Amino acid sequence: MLQPSTIEDLREAILNRPRLIPIAGSSKPGLTPVDDLETLSMLSFTGVLEYEPSEYTFTARAGTRVSEVEALLSENGQYLPFDPPFIDKGATLGGVLASGLSGSGRYRYGGVRDFILGVVFMDGRGRVIKSGGKVVKNAAGFDLPKLMTGSLGAFGAILELTFKVFPKPAAYRTMVTKLDDINQVREILARLSLSPVELHCLDIETTEEAYSISVRIGGPPEPMEGRIARLRRFINLDSEVLSGTSEELYWRKVSNFDWVPQGFYLVKVPLTPGRLLEFESTFRGTGALRRYTTGANLAWIAWTGDLQGLDERLCQLNLSGLRIIGRQGPIKLGAQSALTFYRRVKSALDPDHRWAEVN
Repeated sequence: MLQPSTIEDLREAILNRPRLIPIAGSSKPGLTPVDDLETLSMLSFTGVLEYEPSEYTFTARAGTRVSEVEALLSENGQYLPFDPPFIDKGATLGGVLASGLSGSGRYRYGGVRDFILGVVFMDGRGRVIKSGGKVVKNAAGFDLPKLMTGSLGAFGAILELTFKVFPKPAAYRTMVTKLDDINQVREILARLSLSPVELHCLDIETTEEAYSISVRIGGPPEPMEGRIARLRRFINLDSEVLSGTSEELYWRKVSNFDWVPQGFYLVKVPLTPGRLLEFESTFRGTGALRRYTTGANLAWIAWTGDLQGLDERLCQLNLSGLRIIGRQGPIKLGAQSALTFYRRVKSALDPDHRWAEVN
């Protein structure tokens, strides 16, 4: 593994190696190929460079741990609403952007691509490219920060990032409702889409015997109990309410994927609520653990055994998957969309194809 500590070291490494892939915290090992690629650690590029609480923005180097940023923002009553996952497992800002992963908090405010304002990266010819800005109202140039979101290191090594942030809710409550079958889940999801109470998170957890829907709300503490009572009446089912430390711990475990057993693969599958029944019919009874987030617009599958079985099922459903945890087999699974635009960006930013592509 190469670990440059300066811009010049990084440029030299890029120009003298045929195929590289940048990595940082290794919190998502499934995204790193295991073939003959040489890895390029970005962990030396750390630190918050600028932070303006009054402007609700910050700029930091790509190797900065998200936990460090989270602590800094918390001191000023602010946070990253897209809920970056794997914080306690060493996730870095560059890794969050390159993977394009968001957590359950994406339900209300959107994902990582909705909060990235600017990016600085080094392309395949050692050029430092700057795009975007350090303020929210910025419309200069091409929107490369959005293109770098989910690029998996194929366009360049991210050096710096600028994000916008939001005020952090003073209090949270989570209501967990147990359900017997998928049709009940679909009914409650449809009902919650018309909820008079603003929801921060809406997840569905599955077992072979039952389902549970977890609804999180946040805001000032004073009206919280009244909002929960209103939500109870709206759902009209017995529910458990979590608050305080137990509530925070519940979502922390979700964000760090502590529910994924040791030795299982973790695969991300974009979905729509309308396909939930079909998806469940395909995977129920296979031994796969499923968790649906952002109102069933995304599925997380913990899969054991050969990935070929998962790949075949996703192809049958015409869905794509991305392996996040687990080091063997393909990283991209299922049906993959046309790559014409991706190829054009790749040829512009990495014409010599020094940055490896994840397959």
